[in-house]
This record gives sequence, structure tokens and C-alpha cells, in this order.
Amino acid sequence: MVFNLPVLLTWLRIAFIPLLVFLFYLDKPWAALAAATVFGVAGLTDWADGYLARLWQQESRFGAFLDPVADKLIVAVALILVVEREGAMWMTLAAMIIIGREIVISALREWMAEVGARGKVAVAFIGKLKTALQIIALIFLLYNQDLWGMPLREWGLWALAVATVLTVLSMVQYLKGAFSVAV
Repeated sequence: MVFNLPVLLTWLRIAFIPLLVFLFYLDKPWAALAAATVFGVAGLTDWADGYLARLWQQESRFGAFLDPVADKLIVAVALILVVEREGAMWMTLAAMIIIGREIVISALREWMAEVGARGKVAVAFIGKLKTALQIIALIFLLYNQDLWGMPLREWGLWALAVATVLTVLSMVQYLKGAFSVAV
């Protein structure tokens, strides 16, 4: 197992999960801001670990495995927390689509690696855009209130809706690419 700063940042994202849950349920006036901040910092580590690994030539197979696992775990937990609080059917459907897509694409990448065509399901721009919108949406929805007159909760709802559409579009794109080779 490799230990370097990029991998430690990935582990930090996983370690943030229980802290995120604790802060989400903490009954203090500052807890929502703290939960949103923890999730936002986790989002920054998602960018930083890959950037630093490439910059310092510290990419590893273990880091390449752990990074998407950490991303999927913290996003799934944040989605579940928000869905539990909101109780809205459309948010439950959005969470099901987002989490389901992650499972499908993970399995698809594994299958493509086995048939020697992993490049067909490499991360595309639409996937990066979807991820950025998910992170923004979840920061706003974890905070769940206005900030300096800006309706962050409403913006978060819109961002989550757009992220859900991009989730479906990116999944279709990845499936088309995979099936053009594998079938």
C-alpha cells in the first residue's frame, strides 16, 4: 500500500464521513455550516489528490482505486442525509439515479478493464461537470439556508436537478462507448 500526500488526502475524505454525519445531526446553530464546510473541503481534496499525484508523479494503482471509492462514499452519504431530511420523492429519485449510476459505471469500468478496453470508459468532461455540480448542490443543501440574501438551498435544488440529468447523460455516453467495443 502506498502512503503519500495524495493518498492521505483520499483517506481524509473517507475519514470526513463520520464527521459529516455527526455535524449534520448536531443541534447547534453552526452545525449546518460546519457540515457544508467539511463536505466542501472533501470536494477540494478530490481535486487536490489527483492534481498532486500527477504533479509529483506519485500516481499509484492503490490511489487510482481508492480515489473513486472515497468520492462515491462521501457523495452517497451526503445524498442520503439530504434525502432523509427533505423527504421529497424527487430527491429520493435523484439520489437513486446518482448512486445507481456510480454502481453501474464502476462495474462497467471493471468489465472494460477485463476486456482490455478501459479507455472507452475513461472520465469524460460531462462526468467532471456532473461531479462539480453534485458537490456544489450538496454543499448548498447541507447548509440548507440563505447566506447574505442568496437562496443557497434553492440553488442547491436546481444544481442537484441538473446534476441528475448530467448523471443520466454521462451514463448513456459511457454505456455507448463500452458497448461499441465489447458487444
